[in-house]
Amino acid sequence: MRWWWWIPLMLFAGFLGVAAYQLTQPKDDFVPSAMVGKPLPAFELPAAIEGMSGVSTADFQDGKPRLLNIWASWCLPCIAEAPQLDQLKQEGVEIVGIAIRDRPEDVAAFLARHGNPYTRIGADDLSQVQLAIGSSGVPETFVIDGKGVIRYQHIGDIRAEHVPILLEKLREAGE
Repeated sequence: MRWWWWIPLMLFAGFLGVAAYQLTQPKDDFVPSAMVGKPLPAFELPAAIEGMSGVSTADFQDGKPRLLNIWASWCLPCIAEAPQLDQLKQEGVEIVGIAIRDRPEDVAAFLARHGNPYTRIGADDLSQVQLAIGSSGVPETFVIDGKGVIRYQHIGDIRAEHVPILLEKLREAGE
């Protein structure tokens, strides 16, 4: 048997070694946001439901930090985070919502069923604002400082263990 016949076997063994090494490395769940530290893009959204105000960039430039929650009535994780949003509201946190690709009657039904922690809700029917601020899905929550600058991005639903982190990030954004 000739030695060069072993080359494909050696290459395959090398590939398996690299693959095995990569599988043993710790998983990194942190996804850095390109928008953290940048101002919100200019936008003005109409109200998602009757009786509430819409949302614009100017709403975030009054000196008070707040949360911006990107959500939808058709989003199951949004249901899971509803109690935590209510807890944040009870802690005195102002939460502004943007409903993504939603109908007013569905938004109203969701809020009636799961509570309304929002001071305003804008309707982003084409996901333009969602994409402009670097959100790739729902739910996502942003800490916005009083000058309208994104200070923190939380990807996914807010769980009980995330509430203290968001409160801390809001406190930092207010300093």
